[in-house]
Amino acid sequence: MGFKTPDMPPGDPAEFESTPVMDRLRMLATHWTEYGFGGPKQMHALYIVKTVLFVLGGWLIVGVTTPGIGLTDLSAWWGELIVYEKLMVWTVLWEITGHAASWGPLAFKFGPMIGGWRYWTKPGTLRLPPYPGRVPGTAGDARSLFDVGLYLVLVANLLFLLVTPGVQNAAAYSEAGLLPGWALISYVALLLVMGFRDKVVFLASRPEQYAVCLLAFGVLASHVDMVLIAKIAMVTIWLGAGVSKFGHHFSLVVQAMMSNTPWLTSKRFKRSLYRDPPNDLRPSRTALGWAHVGGTVVELTLPLVLLFSTNPTLTWLAIAGMVLFHVFIYSTYPLAVPLEWNVLFVFVTPFLFGGFFAGDGYGVTDFSSGWILAAALVLLLTGPILGNLKPEWVSFLISMRQYAGNWASGTMAFRMNGAEDKLDTGLTKTLRTQRQQLTDLYGSDVAEIFLQKCVAFRSMHSHGRAHLSLLQRHLDQLENYRLREGEVVCTVLVGWQFGDGHLFDERTIAAVQRRCHFEPGEFVLAWTESQPIHTTRVRYKVVDAALGVVELGDYDVRDAVAEQPWIPNGPIPHRVTWRMPGYEPAGDFVHPEPIPEGAGTGPKNRPDDPGSGSRAEGSGPEGRPDGMVTG
Repeated sequence: MGFKTPDMPPGDPAEFESTPVMDRLRMLATHWTEYGFGGPKQMHALYIVKTVLFVLGGWLIVGVTTPGIGLTDLSAWWGELIVYEKLMVWTVLWEITGHAASWGPLAFKFGPMIGGWRYWTKPGTLRLPPYPGRVPGTAGDARSLFDVGLYLVLVANLLFLLVTPGVQNAAAYSEAGLLPGWALISYVALLLVMGFRDKVVFLASRPEQYAVCLLAFGVLASHVDMVLIAKIAMVTIWLGAGVSKFGHHFSLVVQAMMSNTPWLTSKRFKRSLYRDPPNDLRPSRTALGWAHVGGTVVELTLPLVLLFSTNPTLTWLAIAGMVLFHVFIYSTYPLAVPLEWNVLFVFVTPFLFGGFFAGDGYGVTDFSSGWILAAALVLLLTGPILGNLKPEWVSFLISMRQYAGNWASGTMAFRMNGAEDKLDTGLTKTLRTQRQQLTDLYGSDVAEIFLQKCVAFRSMHSHGRAHLSLLQRHLDQLENYRLREGEVVCTVLVGWQFGDGHLFDERTIAAVQRRCHFEPGEFVLAWTESQPIHTTRVRYKVVDAALGVVELGDYDVRDAVAEQPWIPNGPIPHRVTWRMPGYEPAGDFVHPEPIPEGAGTGPKNRPDDPGSGSRAEGSGPEGRPDGMVTG
């Protein structure tokens, strides 16, 4: 890999699409094990420059706009809660404008490198209301002048918070003061209104990271309570992420992430993450160790030490451990690149847990009222608990499942008759499809290799293998289609994406269809929900853009994890719980019969909740339920 040139898999790019699809995916997945995505290293250098600008900007904002805190006297920042407030607002501003997560080439934005504000200030772009039929005033899927105005007011509110000096309110405890509570409350209120109008902007603000803290800083009358809420919020984030790593997904995530780390150049080490590359790409014990000792154990133990320890040495050791943890995550350049969040946590961890040490009156027993603690726990824990039990109701971000590999996702298939180009001609947007963006940089053949490498990346995770299994059944022939990673396409559709498949489910596809008018079979999506914490069964949908949802079902995640990325044994076993009357899958593989009407849940002709309990498991092979396709 050069600084300006990508690292390419073997073979002639011009011959790439003449190779059978599954052979391509095997080659690309194998190439990923040693080279990751393979982009030129100037991509990574670009993010370093952006991080430097983010840090310098935060330093200048705090130092110039906050009387009582010197620009160059950084020691005066220690113990001043307004520093944390302003840096948090600064980070939220980067997020909600699209300059933080889901920015640039590692989020598949090549020209321009930002969606974000360019979409959210452009009337006519797609808007995704979460409850359009239930919340008055939120129907429709086109961005209006009202939505643009609401977004601009949100941004203006954040800018005001950044430049305003601290005030001496009831919670102020020093000359620097604290941010005015009314402005913090107004931001949260505006964000909630925006959330009902467009969940994309709401999630892009990263409310699971910041909203509760900003609200608490706006309403509480004690800075001790503010600090404790901030501590509990951070610990909740860490513990939620740690709990989400239990299960079958996370080792697969660590393999792909570490293989893509730009400074990790040892091919020997990268191969050690897999059982027997290139023949067996399932996780090795090395990958398991990195995942659950270096990841899960750290996130479940050190945060509890930080929250409860009154021993300075132990606390600072835990602080050092969490700082190194976030530095490491930053250094891997994870796709969607949530770098600013990690940079903020590198600063905030010692600032909060060291600067407001539990032994000095900032421990969890020092709340002024137990009701404040109870309210904080309700606000912080409802999303993660509900999201892990009913993931179809809650974004994986709100569920605190960062990096866990367990999120709603999808793989799209566009017939090779120019169907993908309809996205460019039919939609109001500011980004062209990635095929067009990459073609401008590298030519069409290389563009196709990198786009399908994203599909191979998805197949290195459990849900990607389910997607390929479903597409083999529902497409007449894979070679007649171009496969696309759903997250990659979604960032073109709505301007932002951070791994949440709920942003490109059947409702989004229906909005696209109203504008692009695909014919049946031109655009097919295989989509999977997150795995609930209490079952190994995962739900899926198959969506034909012209027809809507054509099939629902579920599968056992253990079957997906046990396979190779290119599913050499054919589609993984899965169970159909509903199929559109009159619809028949076009593929050549065995088609399981749907569960009989009345055996599932929901309406007669389409179950809303095709869960694993919708049919009693019978006497299929090896104890599997009847009606499963085995390929």
